[in-house]
Amino acid sequence: MATRHFLTLLDLSPEELNHLIQRAITIKNRLKAQGPTYTPFTNRTLAMFFEKSSTRTRVSFETAMAHFGGHALFLSPRDTQLGRGEPIGDTARVLAEMVDIVMIRTFSHAGLEEYAAASQVPVINALTDDYHPCQLLADVMTWTECRGSVKGKTAVWIGDGNNMCHSWINAARQFDFRLRICCPPGYEPNADLVAAAGDRVEISHDPQQAVQGAGLITTDVWASMGQEEEQAKRERDFDGFQVTEALLDRAADSALFLHCLPAHRGEEISTTLLDDPRAVVWQEAGNRLHAQKALIEFLLLGKVDD
Repeated sequence: MATRHFLTLLDLSPEELNHLIQRAITIKNRLKAQGPTYTPFTNRTLAMFFEKSSTRTRVSFETAMAHFGGHALFLSPRDTQLGRGEPIGDTARVLAEMVDIVMIRTFSHAGLEEYAAASQVPVINALTDDYHPCQLLADVMTWTECRGSVKGKTAVWIGDGNNMCHSWINAARQFDFRLRICCPPGYEPNADLVAAAGDRVEISHDPQQAVQGAGLITTDVWASMGQEEEQAKRERDFDGFQVTEALLDRAADSALFLHCLPAHRGEEISTTLLDDPRAVVWQEAGNRLHAQKALIEFLLLGKVDD
């Protein structure tokens, strides 16, 4: 099988992505019923490059490989020759001789693409400044678990047109749902991505209108990693874009709330929103483990249906 990478949701077909969601649910249910007895990756190694800090990403990938009988190797810039200027392609070629799969959490999406182009083993995007596709697998999995097929439904993104927003746009294309993006003027997502999504995506600047009748509301912090110096300005610009219980009341009665976490209570969400029964963020966070298991399995073994 040719080497497959997962740098954005567009790297897999809609059919493959829907398979991953259903497979992740199966893996999760099996784990709950039987424990970690499915170990297809004995003596296999996942190399994990972290240039950005992480809680959920590191724990979920390490646990996934442990449950699968394999090993996860943590690498920071201090631990590799990349931190001393070794070309990205050279590192990729060396690691492909030693490990079975690579996960990278970094700033530059172009750098990730350069690594993948030189790698003979699968490469997973665990977050760049442009995309966060692994989070979307967990998000769509959670939405599916709670409300069934997402096809034709409506989600609302409230906040910055950032890497999470970009991945939500790609998700709308691949899973065939409608996405309303609501952001302050000047914080719109990449225009080419929006155009490529066609009528599945629309942009607005009024949260009260955007959430009307929607089945899912989601947001992210106003200042992402690397934007901390913009915090004060962004707090001013995003005034009126906080997601609250009252805002969710304007959505559909069955609406859910998601947040990729960590959340800043009192900023992008009200201080009590995560306690609302419509917020399924803990289930969403836990589903990172199961969705990534399905992804690793697919990249290394292909489609598995047992």
